[in-house]
Amino acid sequence: MFTGIVEELGEIREVASEGDSARLTIHGPLVTSDAVHGASIAVNGVCLTVVDVKDETFTADVIKETLDRSSLGGLEPGARVNLERPVRVSDRLGGHIVQGHVDGVGTILSREPGERWDVVTVSLPSDLARYVANKGSITIDGISLTVVEAGADRFTVALIPTTLALTTLGLKGPGDTVNLEVDVVAKYVERMITARPGTTVPQPKAEDAS
Repeated sequence: MFTGIVEELGEIREVASEGDSARLTIHGPLVTSDAVHGASIAVNGVCLTVVDVKDETFTADVIKETLDRSSLGGLEPGARVNLERPVRVSDRLGGHIVQGHVDGVGTILSREPGERWDVVTVSLPSDLARYVANKGSITIDGISLTVVEAGADRFTVALIPTTLALTTLGLKGPGDTVNLEVDVVAKYVERMITARPGTTVPQPKAEDAS
């Protein structure tokens, strides 16, 4: 489990295609300081298993399912990525509960610079809209963020200076894709409700879009 608090900006050093999968080599001095074979590290919000650790880099295999459901398939050498190690049971939960299981891919639609922060609008796949609420939590590329405004096909977040300086969202602009993970609590609540006979979950209306 992760918390969506990015520990460092890593760099893709190598992308090796292996048929319907890929092997990534990623530079990250902090996250590799105690990494071992079999450990988990979140890369842009995707939980990956460490295959090898060497010279402040680690390698991880990315299977077809992950390539199809996330933006990792578009990474190239030199790309910067958000890295986070799993949370310890004794750690503070600084963000929210993040599994590292990407639910979908969004696209940055716009960003409006403020004096000290940016307001970013991201597209939202229609099947995820019901899990996103105003002032709720969402994970973008592994970053725990608070939703400012939620619509049927998009949502907005405000990025503080720390987020802009220490994560990939400070580098991305309109047209760039991002990995999305909705709040797992919302999914379990829906599951419990829909498991009851005769109960349905209201679907978002198109006019609700921001």
